[in-house]
Amino acid sequence: MRVLVVGGGARDHALVWKAAQSGEVTRLFAAPGNAGTLSLSTSLPIPAEDIEGLAAAAREHAIDLTIVGPEGPLAKGIVDRFQQEGLPIFGPTQAAARIETSKWFAKELMLRHGIPTARAEAFDAVAPALAYLRKQGLPIVVKADGLAAGKGVTVAATRQEAEAAIRGCLEERAFGEAGARVLLEECLEGREVSVFAFTDGEFLAPLAAACDYKRAYDDDRGPNTGSMGSYSPPEFWSDFLAAEIQRTIMAPVVGALVKAGCPYLGVLYGGLILTRQGPQVIEFNCRLGDAEAQVVLPRLRTDLVEVAKAAIEGRLHRLKLEWDPTSYVGVVMASDGYPGAYRTGFPISGLEGAAEEALVFHGGTRVAEDGTVVTSGGRVATVVGWGPTLEAARQAAYARIKAIQFQGAFYRHDIALLPRPPEG
Repeated sequence: MRVLVVGGGARDHALVWKAAQSGEVTRLFAAPGNAGTLSLSTSLPIPAEDIEGLAAAAREHAIDLTIVGPEGPLAKGIVDRFQQEGLPIFGPTQAAARIETSKWFAKELMLRHGIPTARAEAFDAVAPALAYLRKQGLPIVVKADGLAAGKGVTVAATRQEAEAAIRGCLEERAFGEAGARVLLEECLEGREVSVFAFTDGEFLAPLAAACDYKRAYDDDRGPNTGSMGSYSPPEFWSDFLAAEIQRTIMAPVVGALVKAGCPYLGVLYGGLILTRQGPQVIEFNCRLGDAEAQVVLPRLRTDLVEVAKAAIEGRLHRLKLEWDPTSYVGVVMASDGYPGAYRTGFPISGLEGAAEEALVFHGGTRVAEDGTVVTSGGRVATVVGWGPTLEAARQAAYARIKAIQFQGAFYRHDIALLPRPPEG
C-alpha cells in the first residue's frame, strides 16, 4: 500500500513512524511533514489545509490510504473531498468534525442525549454574556466556540478575569471567527484524562487513555498551550473505568452523531474530568491529541494501517485491537516565548540519539539549506521515554531531553511527576 499522512507536527511524525512499521506499506508520504519524517517518508511540500492540492497529490501518487493528523484539514472537509474522488481516507467528515470545531454543537448534542457534561450557555454578544456571568458562581470557564489551537479556554477565578476573556473573544477577536461565539460553562472539579477510541461510526475499539499538561510552566502555571507533555497509561486507569466511560460517554456520542446524520469515522478524543458524580465531558476532539499521540501510538500493538483500513471498510469489530501496558512519558521542548511570540531558525543539536534510549518526535523543525535541522515552530519536539513503570519512563525521557539543545529551548520538569504517597 501507498500511504499518505497529512500534517507536519509531532503527532504527525508519530503517525508516520507508526505507519512505517506496517508490513502492508510499500511507500510512505507525508504532507508537508517535517525534518523528522524525512528518514521514514517522502515529504510533499503541500500545506495540511490545502485540500485540493492534497487530493491532486493523492491521485498523482496513487495513494491507497490517507491518514489525517491535525484538525484543520478535517474542519475544511478533506474527508468529504477525498470521498468524492473515491480516495480512501481515515478521519471524520466535516459535519462529524463539528464535535470539535463547534463546542456549542457538541454541547447541545451531549445535553440532548443525556451525555454527562457541564452546564453551559452560548453568546455572540458581550452584554448578554456579562448579564449571565453576573448570575453564575465562580470559578467559571470561558470557551471560544471554534478552533483556537488549544488556547481558547480560560478558567476564570474572578468575574474580572471572565469578563476580560469574554471581551477578548467577542470584541477584540483574539481568536478571529473561532471566538465569534463564546460558551460560559460550569467549572467541574476532578482529575482530567484524555480518552481515545478508534471507531467506524458504529463499533468502538478498546479505549486508550493519557494525561496531558496544558499550562506552559511547572506546577501548572502560565498560559494554556497546545500541550507541554503527556503520559500513558494513567496510574488510575482501570478496566472498570474504561467500561464506564465507554458505556456512558463514548458509545452514546457515537450513536448521537449517527442520529444527527453525520456518522463519525476516525479517532474520537474525549477530554474528560473524573468528578465525584462520575466521568463528565469537558470537550471532544476529532483526532489524536498532540502530545498524547506521541505516548499513545507507541502502545498500539495492532497495525495502525490495518486499523484504519478496517474502520473505512466497516469491519473494525472483527479486528483485535490491543494496547501495550508499558508506560510512556512525553516531554515537549518548546521555543522561548511560546505560546506567544517566538523566534525560529535556530540550529538543533543532539537529535541523533539511539532509539533504544527514547523516541524523539519532531514538531516545529525543518532542514535548512546547509542541511542542518533548525527550529520552525513553537513546539519543537516531543521526547518520549518508556519503561515498566511511570517513573522509569519519566527518567528515560528526561535523561534523553538533556542532550537536545537549541537557543531558547524550554520544557516543563514535572511531566508525570506524581505526588508521593504519605509515609507510614
